[in-house]
Amino acid sequence: MKQSQQTTLRAAVTLIGTGVHSGDEVKMILHPAEANHGIAFLRTGLPGGLDRLIDARHLAVTATELCTVIGDRDTGAVATIEHLMAALSGLGIDNVLVEIDGPEVPILDGSSEPYIDAIDQVGIVVQGVTRRYIKVLKPVRVTQGRAFAELLPNERAFRLDVEIDFQTPVIGRQRKAIDLSPSVFRREISRARTFGFMRDVEKLWSAGFALGASLENTVAIGDDGIMNPEGLRYADEFVRHKLLDAIGDLSLAGLPLLGTYRSYCGGHRMNFSVLEALFSSRSNYAIVDATPRRETGYADIGSAVASVFAPEVH
Repeated sequence: MKQSQQTTLRAAVTLIGTGVHSGDEVKMILHPAEANHGIAFLRTGLPGGLDRLIDARHLAVTATELCTVIGDRDTGAVATIEHLMAALSGLGIDNVLVEIDGPEVPILDGSSEPYIDAIDQVGIVVQGVTRRYIKVLKPVRVTQGRAFAELLPNERAFRLDVEIDFQTPVIGRQRKAIDLSPSVFRREISRARTFGFMRDVEKLWSAGFALGASLENTVAIGDDGIMNPEGLRYADEFVRHKLLDAIGDLSLAGLPLLGTYRSYCGGHRMNFSVLEALFSSRSNYAIVDATPRRETGYADIGSAVASVFAPEVH
C-alpha cells in the first residue's frame, strides 16, 4: 500500500452531459477540497435558488434501484453517483467537492473513463496529511436468495472478487478479482460500461428509468447478442462493470477500505447492505492511519489503530 497521504485535485474541472435515467442535461464541476473534507456533492439548481450539501456516505443513500442515489428527492438528491465515485476511489482521491446543477451525474460513455480523462487534465496533488483507512476486523455478510455480499479482513489491500451469473449465453457466468490500485483500476476496470437488456426498455421507460440511455452510453443486449456496433471493450466487460459499481458504492464507507469484498449476483442494494452490516457493530472495524516506512517508502497500514469507531465514520 503506497498511498500514505491524502490527495485532491490540482484545479477544478467541468463535465457536461446527460443523465442516463433522467435524460436531463447536467453540468458538473469537480473542485479541489481541503484535507479531511472527503467527497461531498453540492446540489444546486433547486427550487427557490437553494443549494444542498450532501456527504457521499452510506447514511445518505436513499435509493439503490438500478443506480445509487444520495440525498432526498424532495429536498435535493443526486442519482447515479457510482461511476464518478469509482473513478475517485480507483485513483485514490480523498477530497473533492462535486458541484452539480441537476438530479443525476452525467452518464457520459457509461464507464469511469471520461471522469478519469477529466481528472488527468488538471492532475492530482498530495496534501501532506496522513490518509486513514477503515480496516475490516471481522467478516460481515448479507444474503438475498442465492445472492450474497461479504467483507472479510485483509491486512494489506482492498481486494474485490465479484461474480455474476445471468441466464443468457451473451453473459453467462463471469468472475473477476483485483487488488485495487490506480494502475489496476485504469487498466482493468475503468472502461467497462453499464449494460442493459433491450427486452426491458419499455418497462424501464414506463417506470421513469433509462430515459437518457443509448448505444453511446450503454451496452445493449438483444436476443442474439450485443447491439452496439463496436462490440465489447473487454471480453468480460459485464463483470468488470459490476466490479466498477462495487468500487463506487463501497467508497460510501467514507474512507478507503482495507479488506476483501466478495459478491455473487450482487448489485447496488447488496453493496449498500454490506456497508450497513459493517457499521452495525463497532467490533467489525477500526480506523487506521497510513504511516510511511522509512526504509522502503511504503505505507505501513495498521501501525496506528485509532480508537475511533462508528460516530466518526458516519
